[in-house]
Amino acid sequence: MPKAPLADRIDQGRGLMPADLVLKGGRVFDLITGDLVETDVAICGDTIVGVFGSYRGKREIDVSGRVLVPGFIDTHLHVESSLVTPHEFDRCVTPRGVTTAICDPHEIANVCGIKGIRFFLESASQLVMDLRVQLSSCVPSTHMETTGARLSAADLVPFMDHPKVIGLAEFMNYPGVLMKDPGCLEKLEAFAGRHIDGHAPLLRGNDLNGYISAGIRTEHEATTYEEGLEKLRKGMRVLIREGSVSKDLHALAGLLTERFAPYLCLCTDDRNPLDIGEHGHLDYMIRTAIALGAPPLAVYRAASLSAAEAFGLKDRGLIAPGKRADIAVIDSLDGCHASLVLAGGVVADDAAFAARAGTVPVARGSVKAPRVEAGHFRTGGNRVETPVIGILPGKIITEHLTFDIAPQDGDKKPDLTRDLVKIAVIERHGVNGNRATGFVKGFGLQRGAIGSTVCHDHHNIAVVGADYGDMALAANRLMEIEGGFVVVESGRVLAELALPVAGLMSLASFEEVREELVKLRAAAASLGVVLEEPFLQLAFLALPVIPHLKITDFGMVDVDRFEVMP
Repeated sequence: MPKAPLADRIDQGRGLMPADLVLKGGRVFDLITGDLVETDVAICGDTIVGVFGSYRGKREIDVSGRVLVPGFIDTHLHVESSLVTPHEFDRCVTPRGVTTAICDPHEIANVCGIKGIRFFLESASQLVMDLRVQLSSCVPSTHMETTGARLSAADLVPFMDHPKVIGLAEFMNYPGVLMKDPGCLEKLEAFAGRHIDGHAPLLRGNDLNGYISAGIRTEHEATTYEEGLEKLRKGMRVLIREGSVSKDLHALAGLLTERFAPYLCLCTDDRNPLDIGEHGHLDYMIRTAIALGAPPLAVYRAASLSAAEAFGLKDRGLIAPGKRADIAVIDSLDGCHASLVLAGGVVADDAAFAARAGTVPVARGSVKAPRVEAGHFRTGGNRVETPVIGILPGKIITEHLTFDIAPQDGDKKPDLTRDLVKIAVIERHGVNGNRATGFVKGFGLQRGAIGSTVCHDHHNIAVVGADYGDMALAANRLMEIEGGFVVVESGRVLAELALPVAGLMSLASFEEVREELVKLRAAAASLGVVLEEPFLQLAFLALPVIPHLKITDFGMVDVDRFEVMP
């Protein structure tokens, strides 16, 4: 919706002429006072011009019996983790009340670099929601992985004044910041004074002080009340996260008070269409937080007004004159089920989504690994003492475990009685052909294999399996379908989802993707997998900036020491 002439906004706000649109009969949740006030809401173009009064409109919508709240702002997410394109993501979450999303496209940027960021910027200009883009700061996230691209400060600076860009995305390489790595400092200095998003799991004390002193303003990796409180006290805006794997809302809900709410926001980080369909998006977070005892005023402030303030979006976050017409019409504050959503004055309905222009997909054919064989998954070495990645369900933090695994015929084999299965990462960008193997505990896998090219953040091929032949089939099948997810047993593919856009996103609708995810989860469960979301859990086992033990194509990574293990 274009910006209406200034004179029209003034006259419609004063009631001298009919407003372009009036929402009549509902109750506005006033985020300043906490009151529910029955009032008309007048809209001129993309702007709210009248509240707390009676208005007539060229078009009027009856919202009697409903509650009107400002549109929700997801303050940190990766659209790629929804497994669909930005256009399908828009159609998936905007009708749930999400009118602004702040994304970091570093998943696609790790595959194809600036071409991926341009794809997101072009897509963002065509959506119903307002998709804002943070420029990916860590491509790659560390020096201990192989990616399809590398981005320097010089690559990012030309985009910093783009109207859809807010600033620098999550600075994941916090050890690089603390160690004053020249490449890290160059990016931080280039964006000094602009918004820089943080990423510092478990960072506390003076090291946290040093990290914040680099100009980093927001952070979403707090997983305990104490960690969140320390980051708040030190001036960071804390983004409470509830994704498909990282589920921190229950641990941090105690922070959601009216006193702290001005400095808190909500985010999903990584959430797929199946979880969105079954539970919801930010609407789910709002319902859950209130059910956990958080005051509705605190929760709705975090979901909109506080988020807008934290990221410098001064034109939204309230249902008030002069603000962008981002409004969710919901059943109740504790229910938070939207029946009508306006994004910039546009009703988010099928007609609005159908009217959007399209964007040509990029990074097709990006899975370039050579074919593998069963023997490639053997793990050599004479040491019995073996590092094992320990999964913590609902968290992307892992345990650094140690088990005795005796070599047999020169190979350390899976031990299903102890839930010790093989994990492998295969470089797929056509750079060096690296392969690495290790062990993981927590899948419950009893047979077969599961594989994925969604492998944060380098997005190489990751495979977990009890059988080497099935692991090889899984990896080779991922190459054939241009990336995605696959479940294999006894030499046959049980289920798969092709993600041909950079090996990360489907070209299908979110409804179709959701259906395929149901089949994939069922297939994984048939192999004994006990995790609710095994594929994204697998993806995070390869991210070497999240403590404590991870694996990349370089090998097993001790994140606490920030080094590849010998």
